[in-house]
Amino acid sequence: MTYPIRPIVEAEWRSFGDVLAEGFASSPHPVQAERYKAETEFDRTLAAFDGDTIVGCTSIYSLRMTVPGGPIPVAGVTAVSVLPSHRRRGVLSALMRRQLTDIRERGEAVAALYASEAPIYGRFGYGRAAGEMAFTIDKHGAGFVKDAPVDPALRLRVVKPAEARGEFERLFATVVSRRPGLYERKKEFWDNVLADEEFDQRGAGVLRSVIAEDDHGVRGYALFRIKPEWDSSGLPAGELRLNELFAADPAAYALLWRGVLDRDLVTKVVTYGRPVDDPLFALVANPRHLRARWSDELWVRLVEVDTALTSRSYAAPVDVVLEVEDDVCPWNSRRWRLSADTTGAECKPVDDEPDITLKAASLGSAYLGDGMLVEQLGAGLLGERTPGAVGALATAMSWSPRPWGGLTF
Repeated sequence: MTYPIRPIVEAEWRSFGDVLAEGFASSPHPVQAERYKAETEFDRTLAAFDGDTIVGCTSIYSLRMTVPGGPIPVAGVTAVSVLPSHRRRGVLSALMRRQLTDIRERGEAVAALYASEAPIYGRFGYGRAAGEMAFTIDKHGAGFVKDAPVDPALRLRVVKPAEARGEFERLFATVVSRRPGLYERKKEFWDNVLADEEFDQRGAGVLRSVIAEDDHGVRGYALFRIKPEWDSSGLPAGELRLNELFAADPAAYALLWRGVLDRDLVTKVVTYGRPVDDPLFALVANPRHLRARWSDELWVRLVEVDTALTSRSYAAPVDVVLEVEDDVCPWNSRRWRLSADTTGAECKPVDDEPDITLKAASLGSAYLGDGMLVEQLGAGLLGERTPGAVGALATAMSWSPRPWGGLTF
């Protein structure tokens, strides 16, 4: 059985949201639902219908995301869900294939998403392209190394988040191009970052913020909540939950972390999404006290292999013929010669013998600069016809800093 697929109109929003709520077992507050509606690009939604009933859905945010070398248009895939009553009927496959075709027709060469369940999206050519760290830090073990950067011109200022929004936005705009995976935030995204109704707090208190600045302006900010607690002896045992922390330079970064870690009545700092190469690893004298835990973050799909590979920069020279296998986007399934160095890249179709055979998902995993091509070779997940070719490609596609999106979409 086939299910017609088309974009929804605004009058169908509630039914679209019902499918999401059922698929993600969520019960959003009506205000939260309205916020999500405000973010939605209705011409980039897709819904599958069984008669008049929406049984599956997906949507896209039109993003400008930083990749190695600078920002490019990226399709931010979101809201992927199928009603439990219609699982294993090909609904998801039909939606994802249609969506990728639409992305290509719109001229976007790259798609990215956050996966609620990691095993799903490799089937559609997405590769795990970035990771993130969660920290649970006890204050007593949070001392810095003795040569941590200090700038006497810097000071901290406590601000109400809603009143400092413009300062946050301007600071973020100065750092967004520095790390692959970060993307420009629309007004509606900032609305969600700073949302502070009782249902947003989840028992952790109001949203708080602190700014690092000097006489010339803001150099960083942190957003967090504090859940107050007291132990059985009447001693403070509060938990600070860090939402985000961005800084323009190392001294501001260190000062903001000290402002978070030294907060009175707090014994533990928790954060669930930080980059895998977070400088905090180097700042803390005993990094074991970070109690770090890794998870996958962004997944990336090359919709147009040649355009995508020539839209990013490379860390080292490479000249390889790639035989790409892609049964979801068949226009990518062919041999491509990638010739690149630190000044630019060319990718064109060829009939030459391949140096490497790989699936589209493998290229997606490496695209932001944190791929596991050598590991995939060792696991037998790609083929190397020319000795050393995989290592050369992995080196050329590597990037520092490591990729991280920072805000789930």
